[in-house]
Amino acid sequence: MKRTVSVLTALLLTACSAAPAPAQTAPVTTAETAPAVTSESVSEEVSETSILASIDYDSTVVRVDGTRFTVNGEEIWINGVNTPWDKWNDFGGAFNESFWDEHFAMLHEEGVNASRVWVNCNGMSIVKLDADGIVTSVSKKHWTDLDKLFEIAAKHEIYLMPTLLSFDHFKEGNQGAKNWRAMVQSEAGIQSYVDKYVIPFVERYGDNPYLWCIDLMNEPDWVKENKECGQVGWEYLCNFFAHEAAAIHEHSDELVTVGAGMIKYNSDKFDGNYFSDEFLQSLAGEDAYLDVWSPHYYLWQKSFLGCPFETDPVSYGLDGLKPAVIGECAITDDSGVPIKDSYIGAYEHGWNGVMAWTSNGVDDCGSMEQLEEAVNAMDEKLKNS
Repeated sequence: MKRTVSVLTALLLTACSAAPAPAQTAPVTTAETAPAVTSESVSEEVSETSILASIDYDSTVVRVDGTRFTVNGEEIWINGVNTPWDKWNDFGGAFNESFWDEHFAMLHEEGVNASRVWVNCNGMSIVKLDADGIVTSVSKKHWTDLDKLFEIAAKHEIYLMPTLLSFDHFKEGNQGAKNWRAMVQSEAGIQSYVDKYVIPFVERYGDNPYLWCIDLMNEPDWVKENKECGQVGWEYLCNFFAHEAAAIHEHSDELVTVGAGMIKYNSDKFDGNYFSDEFLQSLAGEDAYLDVWSPHYYLWQKSFLGCPFETDPVSYGLDGLKPAVIGECAITDDSGVPIKDSYIGAYEHGWNGVMAWTSNGVDDCGSMEQLEEAVNAMDEKLKNS
């Protein structure tokens, strides 16, 4: 049955087994009731136009079937990339519609079917918090820019993994770092973020089948480990993720992941799976779980964590119960292994996709020219499989 396109969707057409519990779990603080969200975050209703109206949701959306991704009953492998930003904090900032339109058109032409995009790099101008970590407003321009991004994704058939936050939010030198640290350590702060950002996000874009999977945070490992990011404990971070995941699952059919920087926090083989169903559900109920594993891999990890391109997800340390993609990896490193061999190695070892960093050269890393051979080879392999 064709899924009805909601008014909220029409907006875009116009433009970790259980983790070992800490020996002593710190209490989560509370703050006063959050003030009403300002008019900046209020959506405007607009009429439906042709792009989504012409797409059959059920035959286009990515679903999970055991440890596979499927579209309309057929398995899909994520021949993906990271296009994390064009201009830092694009969405609500210096968003360039032409760049995204042209770049996604090129990705599609090269056989890429998915891109991971940071929709908030570290911007307090996007989601504004007070000193207690309470969300006070969300930029209206953030929403209208994202409307265009999701329209472009549907136009060029690029599945999006929007990454909502990063360790960069918590890093010293970032305006508002203390506010973000306060938010994840406050029940009231978490609830305000869920109510004023996460739920509006899935309600606004949930009818677009090209919203593939929501990445709650880029590499929270560094928020836990690094002094410059606050060394916030997993008891706080996972409580935050659990409440986000529960809200997303309660309000939509969207898939959820966390882009862990290292497998060691995603696995009982190492430090414990802090993102397991059991642990997250102990914090926020039965709807608190991740649908997809998406650990990151770089060469410096190989000597003590292994290499995902050379082994299957279970041997690498995952539980084997969910689809698993490599959410980030280097296009070039010191190993001498061509990126084409890494994509093919992941495919042959049972991974469900690879998303190399980056397709557009930001962060001084990678380019589509360097990725072309890999994604072309995988596109051919997938067509012939």
